[in-house]
Amino acid sequence: MAHLDPGATALVDHHCHGVIPGDLDRAAFEGFLTEAFDPAPEGTSYFDTPVGLAVRRWCAPVLDLPPLASPDAYLTRRAELGAEEVHRRLLRSAGLEAVLVETGHLGGELLGPAAMGRLAAAPAHQVVRLETVAEAVARQGVDAAAYPDAFARALAAAAADAVGLKTAVAYRGGFGLDPARPEAGEVVDAAGRWLSRLEVSRLEDPVLLRHAIWTGAELGRDRGLPLQVHAGYGDPDLTLHLANPSLLTDLVRALVRLPVTVVFLHCYPYHREAAHLAAVFPHVYFDVGLALHYTGPGAGRVLAEAMELAPFTKQLYSSDGFALAEFHFLGALRFRRGLAAILEEWVRREECSAADADRIADLLGRANAHRIYRLDDGR
Repeated sequence: MAHLDPGATALVDHHCHGVIPGDLDRAAFEGFLTEAFDPAPEGTSYFDTPVGLAVRRWCAPVLDLPPLASPDAYLTRRAELGAEEVHRRLLRSAGLEAVLVETGHLGGELLGPAAMGRLAAAPAHQVVRLETVAEAVARQGVDAAAYPDAFARALAAAAADAVGLKTAVAYRGGFGLDPARPEAGEVVDAAGRWLSRLEVSRLEDPVLLRHAIWTGAELGRDRGLPLQVHAGYGDPDLTLHLANPSLLTDLVRALVRLPVTVVFLHCYPYHREAAHLAAVFPHVYFDVGLALHYTGPGAGRVLAEAMELAPFTKQLYSSDGFALAEFHFLGALRFRRGLAAILEEWVRREECSAADADRIADLLGRANAHRIYRLDDGR
């Protein structure tokens, strides 16, 4: 392996979502180019963003266009090729060794793990979202007293073939929640309030969220499933400063006693806080997925900041690609190029050897994911 070759780093995308199976018009495509819910202001375009620029620069050649093709030319070519071919080209160009697909958000509208694996020509595995399972249980009309056991059974069944679990508590009020496991009576009372509504809404009750996290953590302990936690940047459903992973320090301390592996996802702009937690707690890992494509030309700087403190054995790669295969491709490209530039500079300054650089790239790109998700155990 050539340690400074950006294309040589093998990658496991340990957290992503499926892609939209059909073709998209310009409005729909631009809607997925942003975490915002609203269209770009009149007279402007979401192509005029770091990620929009990255799509034109790096994705265009994959679709047989010159670098920095215009948005109109890009979308015309995308429509000519059709969604299936676009997805296949971009996902295979990502060069993934394995892909871990979280199916809890808009799962019925996106391609699932099997289809994603086929398009990427890589083994695909599922990650189960806790809150989605809880909401499915609620819609089945369960009695409040039976809810705790029903949720535990449903989660165990949903995760039968999964390699990980995920909580979106950052979107359900943030990280300022009580870290203690709620008492059984608290859970039943909270379930009664939630289930008594005419229509079951999304799970936002802090007691039931804590119950879901602790139930998931215990299942994770028993089956060796890491618990992924969205942190930092996301859509307007979250309040950014309440998604700072340092706010979960007390919960992290409590979970180390189970123990269960905790993986903070994305983290930007709190990737340094996540690095601190990974440095001081044995069961904490993190990545800077999502930030890699959304920050465009600045992605290398974000990755360098993430690598300032945390052990190389505690960092992972993810794209958090969602809906657009462009994101899966850009995440891989930005990670490889950014990591190669960082390690090349370290070698040039004699901060590490070429062999060290090879090992660091392998740890971050694939080996850490293989170890904590037990991908070599036949799952």
